[in-house]
Amino acid sequence: MAVYRIAIGSPREASNPAAIRAAVAEFFSMLIFVFAGQGSGMAYSKLTGNGPATPAGLVLASLSHAFGLFVAVSVGANISGGHVNPAVTFGAFIGGNITLLKSILYWIAQLLGSVVACFLLNYTTGGMETTGFSLSSGVSVWNALVFEIVMTFGLVYTVYATAVDPKKGNVGVVAPLAIGLVVGANILVGGAFDGASMNPAVSFGPAVVSWSWTHHWVYWFGPFIGSAAAAILYDNIFIGDDGHEPLASSDF
Repeated sequence: MAVYRIAIGSPREASNPAAIRAAVAEFFSMLIFVFAGQGSGMAYSKLTGNGPATPAGLVLASLSHAFGLFVAVSVGANISGGHVNPAVTFGAFIGGNITLLKSILYWIAQLLGSVVACFLLNYTTGGMETTGFSLSSGVSVWNALVFEIVMTFGLVYTVYATAVDPKKGNVGVVAPLAIGLVVGANILVGGAFDGASMNPAVSFGPAVVSWSWTHHWVYWFGPFIGSAAAAILYDNIFIGDDGHEPLASSDF
């Protein structure tokens, strides 16, 4: 099975210039994405005087995250692959497309990018709080967990189909747009229930700055489970042993 292609990697990856450049690219892509997505929500709160959530606000969140992710994936694609999400990186690892040690570099960079973006937003807005992810009234942690699993499954499935699959052909050109659009669509579905994170780093930054960790584990377990399921399914059924491209020797 394709899942057994996972590789640990070599400690020298931590000092490999290409790996470091890729991690730095992930840092800046995440900073761009979180600053735009989280910042748009803060701007909406300021314009409405911290008014209640509305359908217009949900549409705004969907569009800002879709546009922001489209750009963030695009600018990082040729350097790091444009993961911009620890769950996407985990899915790539499960499918044998990145080593564990390089994944850890990505995760550190992604989390730092989110935290820095939220601190910058807190400062530039004159001390406004970054909005942490939380469950809506009537939504249990198990409801939210399934939401995050399903939404992240759709996201990582899209990543595999448009960016990872060796047979993607010209579809790869629209990968950043497709990835941004599926996130925007999922926000329209899940945003009113649990915030529709699909991205542990996006949840982590606001949690650090506001120091609010209620139900935070949901926004890690859900995306990682959904990502692993999508990676295993797509890699085994649609890529298979014959179509899988092995990791370069420099990645081990």
